Amino acid sequence: MKNHAKHASASRLKAILMAPILFSQTGYATRAEGVGDFFKGKTITVSVGYSPGGAYDAVARDLAQNMSKYIPGRPTMIVRNVPGAGTLVLANQLYNVSPRDGTEFGIIARGMAMEPLVGKSNTKFDSAKFTWLGSAANEISLCATYGQSPVKTWADALTTPFTVGGNGSGSDPDVFTNALRALFGVKARLISGFPGTGELSMAMERGEIDGRCGWSWTSIKSEKAQWLAEKKLHLVVQLALEKARDLPDVPLILDAATTEEQRQILKLIFSRQTMGRPFVAPPDIPEDRKIALRRAFDDTMKDPEFLRAAESQKIEINPVSGENIDALIRELYRTPKSVVADARKAIEAGE
Repeated sequence: MKNHAKHASASRLKAILMAPILFSQTGYATRAEGVGDFFKGKTITVSVGYSPGGAYDAVARDLAQNMSKYIPGRPTMIVRNVPGAGTLVLANQLYNVSPRDGTEFGIIARGMAMEPLVGKSNTKFDSAKFTWLGSAANEISLCATYGQSPVKTWADALTTPFTVGGNGSGSDPDVFTNALRALFGVKARLISGFPGTGELSMAMERGEIDGRCGWSWTSIKSEKAQWLAEKKLHLVVQLALEKARDLPDVPLILDAATTEEQRQILKLIFSRQTMGRPFVAPPDIPEDRKIALRRAFDDTMKDPEFLRAAESQKIEINPVSGENIDALIRELYRTPKSVVADARKAIEAGE
């Protein structure tokens, strides 16, 4: 009898311990069923804040081809391009115009989340209220020049005038160039307004600009492998919080800082690299659909077909979850006001 009682007690304990797990699984199954009912027969639009071509566009199209299988109801997914002002046009649209039901999300510049904090462009959104699905990569950017540019090294950039291209206020090339000019006296003249990577590359080939400061290393490797092989690109400086493992000899911008104040400003400006290819949806999406979309995004980042497509385009996938982006944005927006003010001054002073 004692053994029987002991067995019964153990069984009850196991049932108690398993109850939350079973409840959680049942709850998710119930939510997924409701989400499936909503998305079945629907079309999800994936918007790209740049013109066609380039790594942002490629990642969005690869994702749209593979993500549906992980969304309950298996909706159709289409891609559209909404270029303008370094993705500010799309960011404002997603926040203020797009439906808040999970049927539209997009990919915007990694720095757009920081624009309300340190920029001065016409932002009409609260970064913390966006629905962040995740990022396809944790990025490292570079300042790079092309061909016969007189600037080939960081030392050159500090002493020799050169011209770089940008996408618009709030975009990485514009913000990074302005910061480099203000903090270090880099002799770059900025020509802004290029809608995307393709147009910037063509301008470099035509000699209209020397290069750009704010160019993802993964994009360079995927889109300009021939330029690298032919030694047509000069990698001037890495614009990130840490070096790329395969660029040990290219200087890191943080190492150029001479004061703690400079280091704090640089960390605030370049922390955006953590969200290298951010996918974002409008605020206030129903919680069950938000969970489903985030889970589908995470699953897509591990999908063999998606990874093969990215590899064939030489696009590195190093995903960051939506939850981690939420945490990063909360942390950045807690930065001391004095550091934020100094960073804003640095960006504006370089203009």
